[in-house]
Amino acid sequence: MALPTLRIIGFIIGIFLITLAIFMVVPMATLLVFERTSDLPSFLWSSMITFVAGLALILPGRPEHVHLRPRDMYLLTVSSWLVVCVFAALPFLLTQHISYTDSFFESMSGITATGATVLSGLDTMSPGILMWRSLLHWLGGIGFIGMAVAILPLLRIGGMRLFQTESSDRSEKVMPRSHMVARLIVASYVGITILGTLALWWAGMSLFDAINHSMSAISTGGFSTSDLSLAKWTQPAVHWVAIVIMILGSLPFALYVSMLRGNRRALIKDQQVQGLIGVLLITWLVLGTWYWATTDLHWLDALRHVALNVTSIVTTTGFALGDYSLWGNFSLMLFFYLGFVGGCSGSTAGGIKIFRFQVAYILLRANLNQLIHPRAVIKQKYNGHRLDEEIVRSILTFSFFFAITICVIALLLSLLGVEWMTALTGAASTVSGVGPGLGETIGPAGNFAPLPDAAKWILSAGMLLGRLEIITVFVLCIPAFWRH
Repeated sequence: MALPTLRIIGFIIGIFLITLAIFMVVPMATLLVFERTSDLPSFLWSSMITFVAGLALILPGRPEHVHLRPRDMYLLTVSSWLVVCVFAALPFLLTQHISYTDSFFESMSGITATGATVLSGLDTMSPGILMWRSLLHWLGGIGFIGMAVAILPLLRIGGMRLFQTESSDRSEKVMPRSHMVARLIVASYVGITILGTLALWWAGMSLFDAINHSMSAISTGGFSTSDLSLAKWTQPAVHWVAIVIMILGSLPFALYVSMLRGNRRALIKDQQVQGLIGVLLITWLVLGTWYWATTDLHWLDALRHVALNVTSIVTTTGFALGDYSLWGNFSLMLFFYLGFVGGCSGSTAGGIKIFRFQVAYILLRANLNQLIHPRAVIKQKYNGHRLDEEIVRSILTFSFFFAITICVIALLLSLLGVEWMTALTGAASTVSGVGPGLGETIGPAGNFAPLPDAAKWILSAGMLLGRLEIITVFVLCIPAFWRH
């Protein structure tokens, strides 16, 4: 790869690091507000180290007349997320006095909005580190939206070209509109975060808890300020508000832009949104009725417990209202399956994404009709887009390697001596971005701290692979990519 290209990639990463260093001021201000200044030097050093590293990358300057090609975007995407995670781990390392392995794991989980954690004792933890965890979720969420809307369609990853918008068009003619779309996406993200904070505060949370949980919910991350997660708050209003914010975070932000620009029915008419809401409502009713019939809870209370936990898993957020792994084998298996679904494309949610399941159904229906009517010409369309061979191939490739990645990670964890339930659900939850797995160790009531260090590095790689849609990372492993 040419030196000017590497310089411009380094320049962009430098800007990211300086931005990260500036955002470290937020937990510092939080510490001052709560008069917990003992961790202030650690955050100050972390910010200074990150700022200096970013400055060193931008000082050589931006090369003139050099533009990133689509293939260069693969390297920029992967390297920027990795480098940001390396430096975002510093506050955990310096304030919590944990190993760098644990610090990097927490950082990767935060920035990829996964929600898996190695930390416990959150109820008495420094407010600065709690704010930093939620802030990493929030920054990673808006970063992923930008990547999903502007970069992945350009790179033709996993069928994302179905959602190519004007923000992905690199022509001079459209660039002003692209900047406008980006600003409206950020405005939507910030606006929902603020409204979510106010709603959670009104529902019964303290302002600090409301800010943290709103950032965590809109990014579909899952970090909480309590070891009990949302079970600490018994007010039903808190739970329903969290459900709404999680759903809003798992919807396509490009459609919020369409609504702000006058298309009021953009969300209602979208097939992805219809599919996601349909899956949630049906699962709420079926599992809620089953849970009500097997417990002493009132039907509305049973529905609330189910709605929060199901929404958290489907949107890959990771909040929990009690230990749902104790509900029985049926719910255990159902939650395992739901963790693969994910939200919509162009949202903060992880997983396979609802549109790929919908496209798979369209292809199945078309193939069955073709068997009945061999001479028929069957048009295959999704959301107004024709399903051409390239899109279908891209979706099949992504889905296959998504499954293979989980299988390989689970096998590697088993090789390290990790129990099979922990290995399988840990691999699935990190690649899907759900966060907690199943079982006593990494279930909703546990965390990932007991796992060996090698397992944490493997799971960190799984988080990155899942967040960057698998193929974005795999393409860097091909020797042809590095040839000039």
